[in-house]
Amino acid sequence: MREKRHENEHKYYIKVEAVFHPDGRLLPVALWWENGRRYTIDHVTDICRAASLKAGGSGIRYTCMVHGRQTYLFYEEDRWFMERTP
Repeated sequence: MREKRHENEHKYYIKVEAVFHPDGRLLPVALWWENGRRYTIDHVTDICRAASLKAGGSGIRYTCMVHGRQTYLFYEEDRWFMERTP
């Protein structure tokens, strides 16, 4: 299967480790940034359907705490992405 290429400098597709719970919830537990480093997600504070205003696209937005900092992680169709900051 060929990977779709999107030319958007603010959208970065990433590898995410997630858990499907028996009740159907999908929760991310770790992510890998473009430098190859794995970051553990301390906890998820909010889950909602939302659009990314910086990167474009929409999906399920997970508000996550990673090393004490808030960040947004998006699950769009069948892939995870984050917003790059300039």
